[in-house]
Amino acid sequence: MSQHGVGPRAVTRSVAFLTAGVLAVPALAGCGSEDPSGKPLAGQDIQPAPRDRITDGGTLRWAVDSVPDTLNTFQSDADATTTRVAQAVLPSMFRMDASGRPERNPDYLESAKVVDTEPKQVVLYKLNQQAVWSDGREIGAADFAAQWRALSGKDTAYWTARNAGYDRIQKIERGDNALEVRVTFSRPYADWRSLFSPLYPKDVMGTPDSFNDGARKKLKVTAGPFTVKKADREEGKITLTRNARWWGEPAKLSEIVLRTVPRDKRAAELAAGTLDLAEIDPSAARRITVAARPHSSGSPLMGPGADRSAADSLESWAVANGSDEDAADEETVARKKLRRATAAYARQQQALSGFEVRKSLEPAYTQLALNGAEGPLTDERVRRAVARALDRKELAQAVLGPLGLPAVPVGSHLALSGQAHYADNSGALGDQDTKEAQALLADAGWVRGGPVKEQKKKEKEKAAGPQGGKADDSGDSGDSGDSGDSGDSGEDNKAHHGPDPAGHLAQDGRQYKPQGGAPGAYAPKGTAAPANQEGAPLAKNGKPLTLRFVLPSGPGSQTLRTVADRISRMLERVGIGTEISKVSDESYFKDHIASGQYDLALYSWPATAYPATDARPVYAKPVPAADGSLNVEQNYTRVGTDQVDQLFDEAVATLDEGESRSLIRKADSRIWAAAGSIPLFQRPQLLAARKNLVNTGAFGFGTPVYEDMGFLKKGAKPASGPSAKGSAAP
Repeated sequence: MSQHGVGPRAVTRSVAFLTAGVLAVPALAGCGSEDPSGKPLAGQDIQPAPRDRITDGGTLRWAVDSVPDTLNTFQSDADATTTRVAQAVLPSMFRMDASGRPERNPDYLESAKVVDTEPKQVVLYKLNQQAVWSDGREIGAADFAAQWRALSGKDTAYWTARNAGYDRIQKIERGDNALEVRVTFSRPYADWRSLFSPLYPKDVMGTPDSFNDGARKKLKVTAGPFTVKKADREEGKITLTRNARWWGEPAKLSEIVLRTVPRDKRAAELAAGTLDLAEIDPSAARRITVAARPHSSGSPLMGPGADRSAADSLESWAVANGSDEDAADEETVARKKLRRATAAYARQQQALSGFEVRKSLEPAYTQLALNGAEGPLTDERVRRAVARALDRKELAQAVLGPLGLPAVPVGSHLALSGQAHYADNSGALGDQDTKEAQALLADAGWVRGGPVKEQKKKEKEKAAGPQGGKADDSGDSGDSGDSGDSGDSGEDNKAHHGPDPAGHLAQDGRQYKPQGGAPGAYAPKGTAAPANQEGAPLAKNGKPLTLRFVLPSGPGSQTLRTVADRISRMLERVGIGTEISKVSDESYFKDHIASGQYDLALYSWPATAYPATDARPVYAKPVPAADGSLNVEQNYTRVGTDQVDQLFDEAVATLDEGESRSLIRKADSRIWAAAGSIPLFQRPQLLAARKNLVNTGAFGFGTPVYEDMGFLKKGAKPASGPSAKGSAAP
């Protein structure tokens, strides 16, 4: 995934209550007459242009993270590229508008509405009479029925990743004519618009074999502006070509080639002219921004040799021209190598001047997850103390401010600003307050300067050394923002952040030596700390309050590690120590987040227009499974309550949209109160696009309109407006 972490699912959609007297939940947002949903914090940045200014033809070369293992979005190994392909080649009854709200897709639907509620909910779809599959067959009730049967969960021969919503359907039948589809529900379903988007042909959904295998490597029958020409996993690319049977506005592009390009290689590929569009990280965005400036081939702070001072350069010249021939030869070779690298960088910068950065906010947010299943965070007071220690505005500013994007903390777990269900419910937990955090910790029994028992005698001896000498302090990096220290286990990549231990042993058994102190000259185990020792760590039952903070180590996660370092310093101020453990990207989610091997972690969730359906498994109360294990669904913090579950159940079962939104907002307030996860900020969305490429870029919430993408005609200019100039800074 992008630099903000390894998200639980790459696909776009998967995507606590305290007793009275313990925590008073404030008046819920949305209960008044004013709409609390607001507007999107950043708009689309896609360089809009009318179709008559766009060249007919051309190939768009678009970088992706991977060629997916399946083209079936309803399978567990579907990813973001699976979704992108489906958007371009398959029907969707509803798509997302620029505010992240569902809107009818007129290419497929003339109308869709609830026509009966008693005795059963009935939705009537009236299809576009021109809508046909690429084999010439009309889209109709048979396709809807086949998809329902495949995803209903009744036939376990279908290997499906989810069946939410489809399990509530009782029957599907043809309406008064072939263009009408009547869907009758066995139970009311508020999120009925989430269904049949995408819609696969009955050829794929009709049998378990065709569902499980028929759409993994190819899609023979499609119904979008493009069709899948070839998916080549060995070459790492998928080629989409115009659909000759498409009835809507014809695609401007002849082809779209989705090619796997690692994120750290994308700037070079753009400069080489092999890509037209690519999602990039902030460092590449800065390169492109600098390259676009007039008469600029780079920056004195960028590129090879950027970290060399004038003194370094002078010393290099002196060595190269000195009397030591061997040193002079070596330095001369190094200087030539640097000149070549600098020249190559300048050429790349010149090539990158033909691109621009388009930016918005991704429909996803980064959160701090707190594992409530074991350790100190099982105590709700400690989780709330962690939350109250965080300055979320500072964290958002650190990530989004330098990019010129609105640095506004996310106020909801279940929607983002501008979406129908959004309301800032963070008041249910409260803003940053150091004194309140410390009071919560004290109430939970964590005492500053309390005695700390050794976990293992052997660890103590190793820490002090055979002669009581200075311990190895290599584990205290003090900077979780360092990248490149990858490792499968993460055990060799630890950094400790916490109050000055003042002679107490650190969690990994290494002894800290205060500046000016003598090695080994510290109080014996169990000695009480002096009263009011402000610098001492919090302790309880002989154990220090230290939380394991697990992070991915890959180069794309630099921003995450920077955020983690700031969080560690914030926690340190209230007496909470952190032990940062960097693990490989491949193991981060599977071996640590999903399995619960962490105390604190940073990862992202995608936004959804249907939180009653999509968010429920993320926040559902874990329940014991038949084998004695804990069934957490997607609730990787393991924090949940019966009341939150009940609110979700009520929200998904009411057909009153206002009531459903109110219930979702109530659920969000309870989730905030439980402090199992703390939303931080929307993820930045940065794309490098060729300057003459229009109607594509940073889409924000909106579903891309693939048939309108293309290259400007020679001499033509894009439309004027905010989107043509990029997202406004706050």
